[in-house]
This record gives sequence, structure tokens and C-alpha cells, in this order.
Amino acid sequence: MSDHIRTTGAMLASRRCGAKTRTGGACRAPAVRDKTRCRMHGGAEGSGAPRANRNARKHGLFTRDAIAERREIRALLGDVRRVLEGMR
Repeated sequence: MSDHIRTTGAMLASRRCGAKTRTGGACRAPAVRDKTRCRMHGGAEGSGAPRANRNARKHGLFTRDAIAERREIRALLGDVRRVLEGMR
């Protein structure tokens, strides 16, 4: 046995990262000082897009209008499939 004293209290009491993991749970890593994210989710210096990033809207695939249009098309295709199944 070691008589080393563990001093993890400060880290355990620190704020946690506000990001969600791939599984949908919360990230359990401590947030970087004065930030809301950990070093892996954007709290590190120099991470993220530059200010006024023009590349963020290059294609418009994920705008609200585009997403709404795709939902309408999916709903319409579902209706068509149901009608075709009823014709059998």
C-alpha cells in the first residue's frame, strides 16, 4: 500500500463539459477554465471555426428550409407507399 495522499477533490468539484457524447449522455470531462467545454469538445485554445466563418454556409443542406422540405418529401413518399400497398 502507498501512503500517497490523493488530492482529486478540486477536479471532482469542477464544472463538467456541457457537450453530449455519441451515445447521447453528457461528457464527464472537466470543462476548461472559463469555458463551458472540455479540451476535447472545443474548449482548447484555437479550436473551432474562425470568427465570421464564411465556409459554415457553403451548401445550405442543413438550413431549416431544407430540413423542412425533406420532411415534407418523406411524408409524401410515405403516403404514396401506403396508397400503392392498398392497390395490391
